[in-house]
Amino acid sequence: MASGTAGAMRRVRAPIRGGEEFPINHLVRTDKMRIVEGLERYAVVSCHVERPLDDRVWAAFERLLERRPGGFAVTALIRPPHAGSGEDAELWLERARRAAELGPLGHHTHWGGPTQARPVTPGDAAETVREEADWLRAHALEPRYFCGGGWYLDEPVAETLASLGYVDCSATTFRQDYLAPGAARLQLPGPRRVRLPSGAELLELPATHSVGMLGRGLLRLRGLVHVHFHDWELADRRRAAAIASLLRVLGLLRHPLSADELAHRGARAAEISWAEATIAP
Repeated sequence: MASGTAGAMRRVRAPIRGGEEFPINHLVRTDKMRIVEGLERYAVVSCHVERPLDDRVWAAFERLLERRPGGFAVTALIRPPHAGSGEDAELWLERARRAAELGPLGHHTHWGGPTQARPVTPGDAAETVREEADWLRAHALEPRYFCGGGWYLDEPVAETLASLGYVDCSATTFRQDYLAPGAARLQLPGPRRVRLPSGAELLELPATHSVGMLGRGLLRLRGLVHVHFHDWELADRRRAAAIASLLRVLGLLRHPLSADELAHRGARAAEISWAEATIAP
């Protein structure tokens, strides 16, 4: 199917009983809607690993990965070391490999170092992602997932992610209050196959809840849940205990999925064009 818009779809008709015809594209759309709706009983968890070299933060995060509260294999979306900040690449690699042993591994870009999530000069954003991905692969790491710092995503970055074979988690189902109106980001109602201007396809698995949103809405959940948190939140023991408790309750309310399982199911989700999906900067 070349496009997610009804007007651009080729209307192939199939004969049915009585000599009438029925549009096949309606059947395809209905089937994909059922697949996506079938995810409403499931949940997946990801973590933006932004301080993997902080011993206290890492110890708490590794402990959570090992314990899998609620049965969740947490996806570690890990920020590569920033040479300009003097971060220890060897220690980083050791911890990234450990994270990959314990669950799905992802790539999380901060475009301005440890404390600057979104790009200062957007024109270089895609190049930074490519350079980091090349570095990761040169060190025998093969992350499958991506999330832009500050939820940043623009067209060149999206095209780069598709060329790398990444599944993207930069989209959300909600708006972030701290972002300026028109900030480059992606908002979708659920998993979608985004058709990019080049014709490439990028699978999006949008986050639906922060930890705070999950806590406030735990008894009013609707549809697929993709909750995200940050590794540095675990440095506070009370907050770490609260996160683990929330995940245990979530595991009772939803069937835990790994990111790999969700990506497998999401690969059959509805398609949408980049122009329909993006919020232009």
